[in-house]
Amino acid sequence: MSRRLVLCLLLVTALSACQGPPPTQVIIVVTATPEVSSTPETTVEVQAVSSNTPLPPTTTLTPAPSATPNVFPTPVSTQIQVAEQVFERGRMLWIQPQSKIWVMLDDGSGSGQWMVYDDTFVEGEAENDPALVPSEGMFQPQRGFGKVWRNTPTIRESLGWALTPEFGYVSPYEYHAGGSVNAQNQYERGPGYHLLSSLYGNERFRFNEADGTWQKISG
Repeated sequence: MSRRLVLCLLLVTALSACQGPPPTQVIIVVTATPEVSSTPETTVEVQAVSSNTPLPPTTTLTPAPSATPNVFPTPVSTQIQVAEQVFERGRMLWIQPQSKIWVMLDDGSGSGQWMVYDDTFVEGEAENDPALVPSEGMFQPQRGFGKVWRNTPTIRESLGWALTPEFGYVSPYEYHAGGSVNAQNQYERGPGYHLLSSLYGNERFRFNEADGTWQKISG
């Protein structure tokens, strides 16, 4: 407290003593304003890492191995041009993409033997044999069907005469491959099967490459 402030207080006390009862004294204490020190600087200690200090290992993300690709062939599904002729004991089919003639021998149970022949008929060849006269209401097969039928006595005897003329149509067609995939994930071919429909799709047949047979599966 400064000397001037002390003298002022003594003077106020003396004046108060000369007047009536002493009033309530209010003492104001004034203190010196403390000096504000500057904010201390923060020291950050940085330690150098020697070249001999092992660093934490870096995590390497290894991608998961992809699934083994499926090399087995997927089924083929399309539509193909077909010609069909119904016989006493079976059918003949002409398969346009292969230019093949399929012979279906019917054992009477909706199944039987299936045989495949090349269609070797060319324009200018005899389309039929006038010496072969069918029974009334029946037909002699013509052109490609007739060539296979006439030149293969076992087929002619097994099928008999045709019950309908030859007619063409577009059929839904599927091929399902057979075979297997070996330990090296390589496809090894094996016998599969074909699916084919008759006219109007009211009958559907399966043709098995493994044993050369066919079955009616619907209709």
